[in-house]
Amino acid sequence: MMNVLVRQVRAFFLALQFLTTLPTPRQDFDNAQLQGLSLLWYPAVGLLLGVLLTLACSVLPVPFYLQAVITVALWVVLTGGLHLDGVADCTDAWFGGLGDREKTLRLLKDPLCGSMGVTALIMLVALKIAALAAIISQGQLVWLWSVPLLARLSLLLLFLTTPYVRAQGLGDVLAQHFSRAWAKCLLVGVTVVFLLVSPVDIWAAFVMATLAIFLVIRAAAARRLGGFTGDVAGAQVEWVEVGLLLVLASRSVA
Repeated sequence: MMNVLVRQVRAFFLALQFLTTLPTPRQDFDNAQLQGLSLLWYPAVGLLLGVLLTLACSVLPVPFYLQAVITVALWVVLTGGLHLDGVADCTDAWFGGLGDREKTLRLLKDPLCGSMGVTALIMLVALKIAALAAIISQGQLVWLWSVPLLARLSLLLLFLTTPYVRAQGLGDVLAQHFSRAWAKCLLVGVTVVFLLVSPVDIWAAFVMATLAIFLVIRAAAARRLGGFTGDVAGAQVEWVEVGLLLVLASRSVA
């Protein structure tokens, strides 16, 4: 029992180390089994991020629009811009790949950011700031904690339903070694718990928005690549977060 608990703690810290810039005990990235287990802790890391962002935003002694700007900046700092890189890479690759799979895969590995990637990042950050400002001004900040949680939960759905197309790298290790049974349990469990703690309209809108964005991204990746890469996964996290923030912003002015 103690060994199982230790492995779970190490897996959580591994997920925290990979997904955030928060100080954590250093973990071994060469342990494939531990990496697979860490994927199941991604939603918990999302919950932690959501709570930290909600608390930070709520105590900022500035007007609501500056609260939104500072909170989104903190969001980027806490995640190290990890998933923003996926947005930029995917945008450049999809436009520059011109429908060709191999060219798209090459561009996804290109460390340089092109004009379309920069444009996508500006649009995404602007949408986050504007949506969060509306959420704060209308007193809906209490639900911000759920946005990073559900965005990272959506990654389990991606890994469960879509093949990883690169034969090496972290994503391939995760895809081979995570527990599909536990991933399904987490998807159902978190969805049910969120229904119990949130208004039905928020729950329904969040579930529909998450599924819609996931299906669009999955369809695009499957059509172009035959599966997904780490950049696609990162882009999914960011666009799900934007979608959920827009849902809350729309509810706040309804």
